[in-house]
Amino acid sequence: MTATGNGPLAGVRVVELAGIGPGPFAAMVLADLGADVVRVDRPGGAGLGIDPARDLTNRGKRSVLLDLKTDEGRDRVLALAEKADILVEGYRPGVAERLGVGPDVCLARNPRLVYGRMTGWGQQGPLAERAGHDIGYTAVTGALSMIGSPDQPPAVPANLLGDYAGGSLYLVIGVLAALQHARAEGGRGQVVDAAIVDGTAHLTTMIHGMMAAGGWQDRRGANLLDGGCPFYGSYETADGEYMAVGALEQKFYDEFITLLGIADTVPARKDFGRWDELREAVAARFRTRTRAEWTAVFEDSDACVAPVLSLREAARHPHLAARSTFVDHQGVTQPAPAPRFSATPGALTRPPALPGAHTEDVARDWGVDLTVPEEDR
Repeated sequence: MTATGNGPLAGVRVVELAGIGPGPFAAMVLADLGADVVRVDRPGGAGLGIDPARDLTNRGKRSVLLDLKTDEGRDRVLALAEKADILVEGYRPGVAERLGVGPDVCLARNPRLVYGRMTGWGQQGPLAERAGHDIGYTAVTGALSMIGSPDQPPAVPANLLGDYAGGSLYLVIGVLAALQHARAEGGRGQVVDAAIVDGTAHLTTMIHGMMAAGGWQDRRGANLLDGGCPFYGSYETADGEYMAVGALEQKFYDEFITLLGIADTVPARKDFGRWDELREAVAARFRTRTRAEWTAVFEDSDACVAPVLSLREAARHPHLAARSTFVDHQGVTQPAPAPRFSATPGALTRPPALPGAHTEDVARDWGVDLTVPEEDR
């Protein structure tokens, strides 16, 4: 097969109604995969409050500026929806309907449209109308309760677990699955209700299975994968940095304690009553050298030990550098598109879209009238 360089979603048209958080990230993923994503920005902005030129979640997109609170703005969004394959919005339930761009209206104009709705609580339920953020969504699903030390409050994993893993990526899965259905013979468009609480709960499926089988305790820091195990966790080094240990399997564990230099002095790994003793021995040993020194000890081994790097350091890691996991684009270091495709590789094509910068280009390419009367500008 010959690589096209356009990404596997080349030719797919996406309308994104501007919002913050998981919606823009999901649309970015679609753009990374080659879709033509047109972001409908609103007068006054709806972003993170940072320089739009540095808002990487808008990379690869084009932007038009429309006021959905006017008849002209609504009509132009509906014209875009008529030509689109996917529309993504992240309003509270009922807002898109009140603006006149809800799913019923859009699907009447374009029966094959996939209408993706990104919310925290979902379109129905007692909390559907309430405000919220990642930390609340992960809290009520039980996911947050698993993270951190048992004697400390739950650790907050930025907004990666709820907004992006449980939200954005489930929206992407949903709209692409619905697009496949819409493009099949006799297929039609539909609404995708992507709620962060649903996706985050879904991520805990394996843990629920382990709990049902008696292999997981419903409390933090008492299990194999949540820091309760002395050979699955992070340890401070002599210079105040950290090493991450994931030596779960016996053969990896044997290599780990051998390279760490404690193989002949620690209790057996299955002696659960002495895990605190084992943990302290591991911790004490790690404190004798710097992170760089321990990295050199473990880097050519299968001990499953890695340095805990900062965001800036990660881009310089030899393995990630060799794979170009991070790239410099338009002077900004950022994660490259993922995953990778052999025949249709994705690529960064445009810097973050500035509000309204592509109105004329989109109007021409999509064949829609996006002019706004002078009095509405």
